[in-house]
Amino acid sequence: MRIDLHAHSTESDGTDTPAELVAAALDAGLDAVAITDHDTTAGWAEAAAAVAACSGPRRLRVVPGAELSCSCPDGNGRTITVHLLAYLFDPTSPALVAEQSRLRAERRGRLREMAERMAAEGFPVDPEALMAGLPPDSPGGRPHLARQLVRAGLVASVDEAFARYLGSSGRYYLPRTDTPVRRAIEMIADAGGVTALAHPFARARGPVINAEVVAELAAQGLTGIEVDHPDHDEPTRRELRGIAAELNLVPTGSSDYHGTNKTIRIGQETTTPESLQRLIDKSSGSEVFTAG
Repeated sequence: MRIDLHAHSTESDGTDTPAELVAAALDAGLDAVAITDHDTTAGWAEAAAAVAACSGPRRLRVVPGAELSCSCPDGNGRTITVHLLAYLFDPTSPALVAEQSRLRAERRGRLREMAERMAAEGFPVDPEALMAGLPPDSPGGRPHLARQLVRAGLVASVDEAFARYLGSSGRYYLPRTDTPVRRAIEMIADAGGVTALAHPFARARGPVINAEVVAELAAQGLTGIEVDHPDHDEPTRRELRGIAAELNLVPTGSSDYHGTNKTIRIGQETTTPESLQRLIDKSSGSEVFTAG
């Protein structure tokens, strides 16, 4: 079985609609895929409808989830951003709904301000068109602005836009207020869900937490850890497999697919059936979407 537990749609910063994401997973020969948009569950209904309508010999399971941006001590005296994958939680949990609403509003406000700053300095960016083009419940994000820069011919790719203008060291970058990771783990658990650290040791992305912090999060209810990820080399994967075994964390593998925003293929990294079943067995907030 081929299982990919980290993929994004147009409801956050991917380029496939949720239905197109389901189709892409089927075309790639996947048996299961997770929809994990940033700070929103807005794509769940469309993904569920798409998989329910599937007919033919292939069957696909869709795991409902989200990717949460969280603040976390790194174990070396700093607070950094970590990403937390949440699966199979109750999307109507009041605490979770309130926090995701706050995050979406802040992300949208941040995106507008970044676009307005660029427009004021003569960049061919239209803040109103940018915001109007977002789905109503989408948090919005820098990739949306990056695609405007690509369309304007200022950069050749989303990656170049981040490197030149929108990355954390770029002139137009603005910070955001993330959810403390311990609170996020608790909120998802209270909503019947499970959590896994996304690309935890992807050091090329920036600062990462150390193994001691991972152990602390495991003691506080973290369920799993993403081991096989495009930004983890083989020594890092071996290190993470050892940590997962020592702490009894569920090891996962995922592409972190974003459609054409990245060159990563859906299903490029995968999760074992045993790991997916462990996550399902530990959850109670929502069900896996399956064909009707």
